[in-house]
Amino acid sequence: MGHVFTVVAPGMMGSAVASRLRQRGAEVRTTLTGRSEASAARAAAAGMAAVARDSELVEGVDIVLSIVPPGEAVALAERFAPLLAAAKRKPLYLDCNAVSPATAKRIAEVVAPSGAAVVDGGIIGGPPKSGYGGPNIYVSGAAAQAATLLRDHGLEIRVLDGPVGAASALKLSYAGLTKGLAALGIAMFLGAAAAGSDAALIAELGESQKEMLTWLRRQVPSSYDKAYRWVAEMQEIADFLEPNDAASQIYAGAAQLYEFLAAANEAPRSPDNAVTVLDSVLCRAGR
Repeated sequence: MGHVFTVVAPGMMGSAVASRLRQRGAEVRTTLTGRSEASAARAAAAGMAAVARDSELVEGVDIVLSIVPPGEAVALAERFAPLLAAAKRKPLYLDCNAVSPATAKRIAEVVAPSGAAVVDGGIIGGPPKSGYGGPNIYVSGAAAQAATLLRDHGLEIRVLDGPVGAASALKLSYAGLTKGLAALGIAMFLGAAAAGSDAALIAELGESQKEMLTWLRRQVPSSYDKAYRWVAEMQEIADFLEPNDAASQIYAGAAQLYEFLAAANEAPRSPDNAVTVLDSVLCRAGR
C-alpha cells in the first residue's frame, strides 16, 4: 500500500507540494471547507482528494503537513488536535509554517495531548515545480527523523539537530534577511521617488551595487502579490527577535510596510500608487 499524506491547505505552496507527492505515487488528501474556488481549482490540478469528513484527514494517514499562513497555524493545530486524539493510528503532525520558535512550541503543546508526534518544519525556497528540486524543508524535534519518509516522494527534507523551534528559527532568520532586504529596498525606492532622487539612486546602484540592483529589480516586483502573506510572517519575526527591542521594531515596521504594499496592490493604479511608483523607479536606466 502506498503512503498517504494530508496537506492543508491547497494554497500556492501546499498545492505544489501535493503535486510533487502525487507525482511520486502518494495519495494526498485535503479539505476545501472555507476555501475559495481558486483553492479548489489548485487542489484538483494537483490531484488532491478533497475529503467529505474531517476524520478522513487523519485516518490511515502517515503525515499531516500544515502549510497555511502563519496567523492560521495555531488554529489549524487546535482543529486537528481532537481528530488526532480520536485516530487509532496517529499520523505525524508536521508544521511547515513561517512561525516563531515560541509559536512552534505552542503548536507542539496543542497537539501533544493527542498522542501524535509533532515536528517543526521550515520551508526555504519557492514551490516545487518541474526542473527544480527544492524547496528545502528543514525539520527539527525529537520525531524529526520520521519526516524523512517524504524524501521518498520527492521532497528535500533536511533534519536539524535541535528541538521543536530550531527549524522555525532558521526559516525566520532566512526570511528576515531576504524579505527584510526587499522591504528596505521598497522603503528606500519610495523615499527616493518622493524626494525626486530616484533616477540618481538607480544610476548610482547600477554603477556601485550592480548585484544588489539586479536582485532588488527581481525581488521587489515579485513581492506585490505576496505582500499580504508576508505581514504575519514579519510579525512572527518581530516576536522571534523580541528580546532585542530595536531589532524587533525593524520587523514590526516591515509588517506595516507590507500591509501598505498589499493595499496598494489591490487598489486601482494611479500615479501616486506605491506599486506604480516602484515600477517607475525600477524601470529607470534600463534593465
